[in-house]
Amino acid sequence: MRPIRVLIVEDSIVFRELLVQNLSRDPAIQVVGTAKDPFEARDAIIEYKPDVMTLDVELPRMNGIEFLRKLMPQYPLPVVVISSLSDKVFDALNAGAVDFVAKPTVTGRAQLEDFIRNELMVKIKIASTARISNIKKTVMLNEQQSLSVKGNNLIVAIGASTGGTEAIFSVAKDFGTDIPGIVVVQHMPPGFTGMYAKRLDDQCRIQVKEAQTGDRVLPGHMLIAPGGDAHMRLVKVNGVYQVEVKQGPRVNGHCPSVDVLFESVARVAGANAVGIILTGMGGDGAKGLLSMRKAGARTIGQDESTCVVYGMPKVAYDLGAVEHQEKLTDIAGRTYSLLNKM
Repeated sequence: MRPIRVLIVEDSIVFRELLVQNLSRDPAIQVVGTAKDPFEARDAIIEYKPDVMTLDVELPRMNGIEFLRKLMPQYPLPVVVISSLSDKVFDALNAGAVDFVAKPTVTGRAQLEDFIRNELMVKIKIASTARISNIKKTVMLNEQQSLSVKGNNLIVAIGASTGGTEAIFSVAKDFGTDIPGIVVVQHMPPGFTGMYAKRLDDQCRIQVKEAQTGDRVLPGHMLIAPGGDAHMRLVKVNGVYQVEVKQGPRVNGHCPSVDVLFESVARVAGANAVGIILTGMGGDGAKGLLSMRKAGARTIGQDESTCVVYGMPKVAYDLGAVEHQEKLTDIAGRTYSLLNKM
């Protein structure tokens, strides 16, 4: 199997050379070229035909987001964005990037090398498997559906990873304010989940916020687990759904973990829940979704044809955890349909 051909686009000479040296140590990766700005990058793409490109957001002559918007229609390829803590990363994902890594704030060589080996290399390998044609760049609001079943005893739980920021938006923008409370785990570095929640809150009919312990899970509201070293669980206090955000070890390599959330929903909500598993690498959430289904919940998995990475939904489907497999654009409608039968 040939190595993944990678093009590095980074204006810092020091960081660019550090990326080249460390990525080249992995036999599964071949750095075929580097560029310091989008104009050099365009020429390098034509010359080297890389499998994956790493892209800094802040670049001279043209920023990375504008470059992505011009690049993707002509030369579609998987792009992993390297970004400082900024909501610009979500503009990059909307413009066609597959995933992103948070640029380390440390300056020590050992820490930077650890970041490259343990974070960037993993993202590059995942990106090399992505379906670029399934990355949605614009999503229109569909006509709001209605919910015939009322009450606060129902819950919707969503889990996603690679490609999930746009996939969650695609589902959430079709939810109206009558939708039961929604709890979400999207694999994301710390600091970015709050900005992502604010972005969804601005763009959707429902209200969205980054979760904190004690937040009530209310109809028309979505709570997103904060990135970092804590898991989010559903709990019930005095008959009311709330979330608990508590530090804990990684599960399936992730914190927060979709499995941890789904297992808590299975225990607390039982048959009064709908579980949704979206695009992402690996198997996080599959066992938890199976627990939900065994507890009587209804379950939905994103289908292969619309996933950026058909990993998590496939593992869940193969386990028998997925009751309904749907295209991304049909998931909100299926959710309403299932809720209306409860």
